[in-house]
Amino acid sequence: VQLQASGGGLVQAGDSLRLSCTVSGRTWGTYALGWFRQAPGREREFVAMRSRKGSVTRYSDSVKGRFAISRDNAKNTVDLEMNSLKPEDTAVYYCAITFQYGGVQSAEDYAYWGPGTLVTVSS
Repeated sequence: VQLQASGGGLVQAGDSLRLSCTVSGRTWGTYALGWFRQAPGREREFVAMRSRKGSVTRYSDSVKGRFAISRDNAKNTVDLEMNSLKPEDTAVYYCAITFQYGGVQSAEDYAYWGPGTLVTVSS
C-alpha cells in the first residue's frame, strides 16, 4: 500500500488550499482515510477523517468549519479543502488509512502513511 499527499505550498492567511491523497494497492471502500498534521516542535495531531463509504466524517475542533474532507471520484483521491487558513495551520500534512470502522481519530489506529506535504501559511 502506498499513499501520496500533494497540494501543499506557501499561502497567505485567509487563503485556501486543497490537498489530495492518492492511495494505491488497496481498493477504495476497504479503508477509511484520515489527514493529520505536525507542526515544528509539536506532536502529530488529527485533522480530519472520512469513513469507508463517506457516511462518517470527523474534524478536529481547530479546523471544524474551515476544512472539508471529500472524495474526488474522477481523480480517485481523497481531498482536504482548507479555507480561511491561519498561520497556526502551518505544518506538514499527512494522509493515512485505517481498516477500522467509525470515526477513527487516533494516529495509532492508522496502518499506512504517506510522506507528507508541507503547508506554510504566512501572516
